[in-house]
Amino acid sequence: MRTDDAHRRFPAAFLEFIRLFNARAYWESHEVLEQPWRVHRSDFYQGLIIFASAFVHAQRGNPVGIRKQMAKVLKKLKPYQPHYMGIDVQMVLRHAATCTEFVLANPQLRGEALTAAVSYPELHPDPRLVRGDEPELTGSDERKSDPSR
Repeated sequence: MRTDDAHRRFPAAFLEFIRLFNARAYWESHEVLEQPWRVHRSDFYQGLIIFASAFVHAQRGNPVGIRKQMAKVLKKLKPYQPHYMGIDVQMVLRHAATCTEFVLANPQLRGEALTAAVSYPELHPDPRLVRGDEPELTGSDERKSDPSR
């Protein structure tokens, strides 16, 4: 299967979120996924939105915002390990933990210095990492997508 064909499985809003996230347009990426999150009540989508918002705080040089949002990411996305909707969730969780540790270890960094020092990841959905039970991919009206239910 070609990569283009495989990516057609993913919802357009999800792919646009990824494109904007990887372009470091974190606020805009967050906005794109807001409506699909409301439709599906997807904890996974909400976790990605929070992950993006943590980098809005990073761009603003706000260590408290980074730390608080990354703590939410760790809690929200943990049930989706090791992968979900083609995303390596373990990588996202490792990055969230690393960012949190970095902010805690460098309390003197704020503003532009913090913005420049933070590591900004990219997300690359891989169709081979689709589990097959993701309601976000099936158009299901399921109210929650917590995989532990």
